[in-house]
Amino acid sequence: MLQNIRDNSQGWIAKTIIAIIVMLLALTGVEAIFTGSSNSQDAAKVNGKEVSLNELGQAVEMQRRQLLQQLGRDFDASLLDEKLLREAALNGLIDRTLLLQGATDANFAFSQQALDQVILQTPEFLVDGKFSAERFDQVIRQLGYSRLQFRQMLEQEMLIGQLRAGLSNSGFVTSAEITAFARLEKQTRDFATLTLKADSSAVQLSDDDIKAYYDAQATQFMSPEQVVLDYVELSKEGFFAQVEVSDEALQSAYENEIANLAEQRQAAHILIEVSDSLSDEQAKAKIEGVQKRLQEGEDFAALAEELSDDPGSAANGGDLGYAGPGVYDPTFEEALYALKDGEVSVPVRSEFGWHLIKLLGVQAPEVPSFASLKSKLERELKAQKVEQRFVEVSKELEDSAFEASDLAQPAQELGLEIKTTEAFGREGGQGLTANRQVIQAAFSAEVLEDGSNSSVIELDPNTAVVVRVKEHRKPERLALEQVADSIRTQLTEVRASEAAKAQGEELLAALQDGQTPVDQALAGQTWNVVEAATRSQEGVEPVVLQALFRMPKPTDREQPTFSGVSLNNGDFVIVRLNGVSQPEETLSAEDKAMYGRFLASRSGQQDFAAFRKHLKDKADIERF
Repeated sequence: MLQNIRDNSQGWIAKTIIAIIVMLLALTGVEAIFTGSSNSQDAAKVNGKEVSLNELGQAVEMQRRQLLQQLGRDFDASLLDEKLLREAALNGLIDRTLLLQGATDANFAFSQQALDQVILQTPEFLVDGKFSAERFDQVIRQLGYSRLQFRQMLEQEMLIGQLRAGLSNSGFVTSAEITAFARLEKQTRDFATLTLKADSSAVQLSDDDIKAYYDAQATQFMSPEQVVLDYVELSKEGFFAQVEVSDEALQSAYENEIANLAEQRQAAHILIEVSDSLSDEQAKAKIEGVQKRLQEGEDFAALAEELSDDPGSAANGGDLGYAGPGVYDPTFEEALYALKDGEVSVPVRSEFGWHLIKLLGVQAPEVPSFASLKSKLERELKAQKVEQRFVEVSKELEDSAFEASDLAQPAQELGLEIKTTEAFGREGGQGLTANRQVIQAAFSAEVLEDGSNSSVIELDPNTAVVVRVKEHRKPERLALEQVADSIRTQLTEVRASEAAKAQGEELLAALQDGQTPVDQALAGQTWNVVEAATRSQEGVEPVVLQALFRMPKPTDREQPTFSGVSLNNGDFVIVRLNGVSQPEETLSAEDKAMYGRFLASRSGQQDFAAFRKHLKDKADIERF
């Protein structure tokens, strides 16, 4: 417990801000909550702010995927309650909207410059340790964002993080509370246990017992519902051999490619931020004072460390690293690209305040040869033609599958092969049958019950399929002979556990009433004694420790208190509490600070939860 408190009280917000961004980039489903095309129909309104049905649908699907991953492949997806999923997803979207509104109302802000620093320092955007605009664009495109959309999403997440940190970090506790908590935490208990084993060998089961259990638990012994699919697959890769590109087109593409190469510039800056406490005129006068000191020979890096209002770069002498066009504020970028190597700009006004900018270095773009790019350019030019052809053939497949009574006709018309899947249930299978859209189509009324071909399903941007149910295996009750052994094992364990519990509770009652002497509690067994046990005592079952520290304190060692608890393996444990010891030593300053941070953090989290409830209680929320 002590180490746990220590680990959880060390300023996690400051340490994990970059990790949060990496997590956002790594998780494939997160953007579904925050993006989505506009929808004329709303799922809810939160203080006038719409939550679209499209957002809700994406959030429900993401939640479904996460649940299925957590519950495992053997879980029957049909058991998921769609109404509960929708309600949980909608509640999450409403809570997020309320938190953003709360952060705005509380005047929390995350500057564009700070966003720049987060982006520039995010490992996912670095190549050889330096920020790469090309890599940045590649990653956010894969996530479905434009630069503006990504910045907006990132700013919202930072605002919610600021709000949470602002409330959570404001919690405090008194010295008396810390002392009282420490006394409970450091308390030790003297106890003993007596274990009554669940004896499976003593359980006698008849065939009638097995049959009775089988009849009573009929729903447990059903085969899973499964389907086998026929399908045809359309892949973009197959079209590349069917298209050609000319030498003239390749040469033109090469010239465009090298024309777009941009140099990378390493900038450093000193920022005097315009704020409520510093007007534009005051900030300008201050930056001019810094400019004068530079002109008198003072070091730029030293002045940046001393005076810059940009905490992200000041410690590095104002160094922002290398970046290409499109990363910085337009006025900042214009001034930067007008500088020569080593030159310092005049004061520059951006939306953040006043800057002095120094050009530390220039990396000229390396111009690759035509030969080195030819195969790449050829692939890209072909991809444009393939994309068009893929769309056309997908439409042909859609029309043909809709009109046909099976897959033979579409396969013949388009030269496709009919393939067959392994049997799978509503939780999905391997490969194709792990795709959620395929599973939904396979078990839809149109495909499963009406026997129709599905519509074209896009598995990914390069692959589409049409599926048809070849075989439907409905749930059937398994024969008693198939499950008799598993029933016997399960029922034996249950009966043995019940017997141990009944015997234990009878003995426990006798001990509590004083009818049975403690030293004669169970013939042939002795109490297992443990002295000065802590809340994290090793070698003791957690459920026993939990019961132990909930027991009332004995009046004296001659009158212990008793409790009982069942273990997961069916054994029953009688717990005898002999005495409770409180720490006498004074808390060290280090431990007191550690307990204080832990309790303050817990208090802050409770404050944040209360704030969320307050936002919800006073909000005007309409659900449709």
